[in-house]
Amino acid sequence: MEIKLAMLTARSVTLELADGGIYYTKQPYRILLDGKEVKRADTVITSLFGLKPDTEYVIEAEDGEGKSLGSLRVRTKTEFVTLDVRDFGAKGDGVSDDTKFIQAAIMACPPDSRVLITRGTYRITSLFLKSDLRLEITKGAHLAAIPERYAYPILPGLIESYDEKDEYNLGTWEGNPLPMFAGVITGLHAKNVLLYGEGTISGCASRENWWHDPKVMRGAFRPRLLYLNGCQNVQVQGLRFSDSPSWTLHPYFSDDLRFCNVTVCNPADSPNTDGLDPESCKNVEILGVKFSLGDDCIAVKSGKIYMGKKYKKPSENLRIRQCLMENGHGAVTVGSEMAGGVKDLIVEECLFSHTDRGLRIKTRRGRGKDAVLDNIVFRNLKMDQVMTPFVVNSFYFCDPDGKTEYVQSRESCPVDERTPMVKRLVFENIHAANCHVAAAYYEGLPEQKIEEIVMKNVAISYAADPKEDVPAMSAGVEPCKKRGLFARNVKRLVLEQVAIEGQEGEAIELDQVDEVIR
Repeated sequence: MEIKLAMLTARSVTLELADGGIYYTKQPYRILLDGKEVKRADTVITSLFGLKPDTEYVIEAEDGEGKSLGSLRVRTKTEFVTLDVRDFGAKGDGVSDDTKFIQAAIMACPPDSRVLITRGTYRITSLFLKSDLRLEITKGAHLAAIPERYAYPILPGLIESYDEKDEYNLGTWEGNPLPMFAGVITGLHAKNVLLYGEGTISGCASRENWWHDPKVMRGAFRPRLLYLNGCQNVQVQGLRFSDSPSWTLHPYFSDDLRFCNVTVCNPADSPNTDGLDPESCKNVEILGVKFSLGDDCIAVKSGKIYMGKKYKKPSENLRIRQCLMENGHGAVTVGSEMAGGVKDLIVEECLFSHTDRGLRIKTRRGRGKDAVLDNIVFRNLKMDQVMTPFVVNSFYFCDPDGKTEYVQSRESCPVDERTPMVKRLVFENIHAANCHVAAAYYEGLPEQKIEEIVMKNVAISYAADPKEDVPAMSAGVEPCKKRGLFARNVKRLVLEQVAIEGQEGEAIELDQVDEVIR
């Protein structure tokens, strides 16, 4: 057992209780602050709030028998002043519109200081972050979005420059630069931002408002719950996000981001309410986050076609660790809007439960030659009740042309500027129990085969009464009758200590795999 420091602010600390557990610790622990119990924890990543700035603390963890299992000495960061939003006129009564009062406090906040939102329900539309801001939403504080569509500012998609040589992009929708309503919390080119606390940010979305005809643009496309465009060094800690109008947390062309000990919760039937969608982002850490929703838990993207081709900014160097993904379509999805590519994505020590897929790669002809996926690594994972643990689909039938002959043909097409590429994928030390559809489904393009898939120390077993479904959303793929490992158009498939138990039959189509090493 070891206590590690994961994140430190002036008022809070996030700890890693490293006892070998995945998301949940192997046993509950008592957390002591200067010898006094302040919390009981059963998750590997846990946070303490309500600390004083520039103060030294000793933090200990004890088991149920009072045995000390480790300690950590920390000194919190400094803080200049605190601005309470109630001093600026915010009511927090659940009736008044508190947007302008909270925004005034944000704009008035000097560096190394915090804006404080205390207990109460604050009805808001869009709040805009600024650089060098610390915004704390305390326990019992609830930011509740007002579900009135035209009360939100519109962020235009592309604004042409005066000399007509460049452009300014604010709004985006599913990988294209299109007008959208500003997020409930919006950051535009902000730097050094801390958004934290034990409170809740709710989009208050429902079938009566944002989720009604969700694909239809009325005025603009639906807002995000947290939208970060062109931001740098943003940290989000401790908060709960719920009932988002569309994608919940959407960093866009932003770098150096941390999401730590956060909860994302949307109804299972809510449309396109992905949990966290880094799009064309670099250096992203997602640590100890719980997802429970109806779409992809984490979806890594880099533009549909135009933005990827023009700016060529991949999503890269992403680390996802000690997270829980529940009830989503995909636990971790790459694509399908990934025209700028995705590389160096590592997912480790995570728990996937009741998701349709574990890894879900979605690509297709037309994404372009910059749509390269490389060094995607999944390791030390546990899955339970995941329909199909591993899916790589190069024929994803999205977009108006998604079911055309060009996109869906299994015959070789010329390799040109429209052709995407899947390079190296690694899956190791993974146990998946109670699967239903297939252990894995890999299908590359015949003209641009998947370069390498490595599966090492992977154990997969099936549910006693498995459900029938399709392993991948592409034309011609039908519900699986035989459950096993399916591979088509793969240059190099390395299987080492891979066990598939309880299946009706195993299918590896060796005639379309260039090399298999067992």
